[in-house]
Amino acid sequence: MHDTHTISDEKYEFKSATRSKLFMLFGAGLLLFVIGVFMAMSAGEGGEHGEHASTEISKSLVASVDLQESHEGAAEAHHGTAPWLKRIFTTLWMNNVFFTGLGIIGLFFIAIQFAAQAGWSAGVKRIPLAMGHWIPIAGVLTLVLWFVVKGDVFHWTHAGLYDKGSADYDKVLDGKSGFFFWPMAAGSFPIFFILRMVIFFGLWYLFFTWIKKEMLAEDMDGSLEHWHTSRKLSAIFLIIFGVTSSVAAWDWVMSIDTHWFSTMTGWYLFASWWVTGLAMITFIVASLKEAGYLKVVNSNHLHDLGKFIFAFSIFWTYIWFSQFMLIFYANIPEETVYFIQRRTVAPYSWIFFANLFLNFVLPFLLFMTRDAKRQISMLKVVCPIVIIGHWFDHFNMITPGVMKGEGGIGLLEIGMGLMFLAAFLLVTLSSLAKFPLVPKHDPMMEESLGHHI
Repeated sequence: MHDTHTISDEKYEFKSATRSKLFMLFGAGLLLFVIGVFMAMSAGEGGEHGEHASTEISKSLVASVDLQESHEGAAEAHHGTAPWLKRIFTTLWMNNVFFTGLGIIGLFFIAIQFAAQAGWSAGVKRIPLAMGHWIPIAGVLTLVLWFVVKGDVFHWTHAGLYDKGSADYDKVLDGKSGFFFWPMAAGSFPIFFILRMVIFFGLWYLFFTWIKKEMLAEDMDGSLEHWHTSRKLSAIFLIIFGVTSSVAAWDWVMSIDTHWFSTMTGWYLFASWWVTGLAMITFIVASLKEAGYLKVVNSNHLHDLGKFIFAFSIFWTYIWFSQFMLIFYANIPEETVYFIQRRTVAPYSWIFFANLFLNFVLPFLLFMTRDAKRQISMLKVVCPIVIIGHWFDHFNMITPGVMKGEGGIGLLEIGMGLMFLAAFLLVTLSSLAKFPLVPKHDPMMEESLGHHI
């Protein structure tokens, strides 16, 4: 048993060597991105001929004239934007949504622990707290990026789609216009959409600030009131998160495929965010433990984190299969077009199947035994697999709806992903170094120290 006082004085040191490695990672990402942009520009329209052909094949499988006309209208609306620039816009939006999830799941993880009065996790809660510092950055990025990419990523923003006298008039989108533009006229400024975005990030950041304040105040005076207040705030936040995360999924992901809809989109994005966030928390905990930090953490705590990843990888697969099976079985063209495009078109088909392998098969097999979930070396293998796998998952959620047959993963997309990853880790680790690594007066600490499974 470790001495509680010694453990509570533990503090993470964000060494210059670690910071340099992250800057090098960002630089490598930037280099790959620049090379990828030049390659995409030089490829031009000719290099995408085969992909256009495969898109036409997929369209021919869809027995819906309405949907085909919608896709053609989207292509006409985007005619003025070069494919390489659309790829930049798409990967910017995709990575932003992905890393927004990591930030918000940091707060969600903490709220779950407080609401459940969980004792085992007392020694690891500062890691997700540090991840939550990405929330305000994500909020600013989301708002700014939306105005940059909206014309290409969000087809529904084109005013002509709501003008009954226009050749581009879209009856389906006109019927949905209130969801974006209320109380203003359809095709004008989407104030309702932007207002939701601002309110969501505002609420998330507000609760993050409140809960963080209580957690750190507890270190100073040791009052049990801070823990009770954190629990109340967490319970309220979880209710708010249940609503806001679902609507955010409709707004930021589902609305990209303008005619398609699924009642499971909110659950699906949450499942992807949740298991990715768990993998990131676990990877950082395992890395810190390996570096000599987190003396409070033992193999039992690692086992619990591994079980979370194992369980929610299965949960994500359940959501994935439920959505796919119901749409595939019903065979309604307006719904099946989503999966036909992703399952049969060349740039996305291999990712469609790789998703299941990376996000279900590998975590399931590698984490099946008890010992595997208790070993730092295995955790540091499986966690990156899950993070990369769900990055692919986000790619296939967002890119096909924008790029159609012109998409694909190349140096441009990989470079952007590395830049976001480096920035996220810089924010997380620099935040982690600003407060004690382990809470000093957490009432659950004794239970955590004696945790055994």
